Amino acid sequence: MAGGQASGAATVLRLVLGKRLQDLREAAGVSFDEAARALDVTHATIRRMEKAQVGLKIPYVEKLLRIYGVTDQEEIEGFLHLVREANQPGWWHRYRDVLPDWFTAFVSLEAEADQIRAYEPHYVPGLLQTEAYAATVLRAGLPHAPAEEIERLVALRLARQELLTGKRPPLLWIVLDETVLRRPIGRPDVMRDQITRLIESTASPHVRLQIMPFSAGPHPAMYGPFHLFRFPLPELSDVACAESLAGAAYFDQRDDVSAFREALDRMCAQAAPVHRTEAILSGIRKEI
Repeated sequence: MAGGQASGAATVLRLVLGKRLQDLREAAGVSFDEAARALDVTHATIRRMEKAQVGLKIPYVEKLLRIYGVTDQEEIEGFLHLVREANQPGWWHRYRDVLPDWFTAFVSLEAEADQIRAYEPHYVPGLLQTEAYAATVLRAGLPHAPAEEIERLVALRLARQELLTGKRPPLLWIVLDETVLRRPIGRPDVMRDQITRLIESTASPHVRLQIMPFSAGPHPAMYGPFHLFRFPLPELSDVACAESLAGAAYFDQRDDVSAFREALDRMCAQAAPVHRTEAILSGIRKEI
C-alpha cells in the first residue's frame, strides 16, 4: 500500500489478516515462491494477499496456514472465521454506486481507527460538515454530477458522521487552516451554521480542533491535505492518506508515516492552542 493506490475493497480486518499471514510465512521460513507453488498461483498473488490487495479465499488461506505450521484446528477455524468477516462488505457498501474505489479504503480506515489526525487547508473535514456545507462543496467539486448523485454523496457523508456519536468514537484531532474559515462556501448562513457546528464540536471530549492562523506563517504541511489513522490493533501500523484531484495515495511504511506524524506534531505546536479555538471561531462567525 505504501505510496500507491489502496485497493477499494480493502478493509482494516483484511489488512490485519494479510499481515498475520505474512508473519506466519516469514516465521516458517517459507518464501513467496514456495507458498505460490503450493497454491498453484504466482508469487505476486501471495504478495497481494498479504497487502490486502485481493480478496482472501478460504481454501487458499486454510492451505497456507497448514504450510506455515499452524496445526491446531481450533486456531485454523478461528482464522477462517475472521476471513469470512473480512470478506463481508462494510456498511458503506450500500453507497457503492457513488463511492470511488480510493475512497472505499478511506472510509474503511476511518471506521476502524481509534485516532484520526488531519490537516485540512481547503474545507471543513467531512466528519464535521453540515448538510448544506457538504452539498455546496460536493457540487463545486463535481460540477457535472446529477443532483441524485450529489444527494447520495451527502447522505454518505452524514452517515460517516455517526462514527463520532457511536459507542467507541475515535479521537478526532484536526488542524484547520484559517483559509477554510475565510473562504465563503455557499450563502453566509451556510458558513455561519458550519462554524456554529465546529464550535459545538469543540465541546466533545473526542474532538480536538486547532486553527492555523495566517499570522503563523509557513508550516510543514503547506503542500496539501492529509489524514493519519491509528488503530487499536497492534498488528496494524499507522496509515497516512494524502489526497489529490485524482484520488489518494496511502502510506504505511514507517519512514513515510513518521514524516506525516512529525509534520502534524510541529503544526499542532505552531497552531493556536485548543483552548483558543472556540474564541477564534466565534470571532470569525461575527464577521460573516
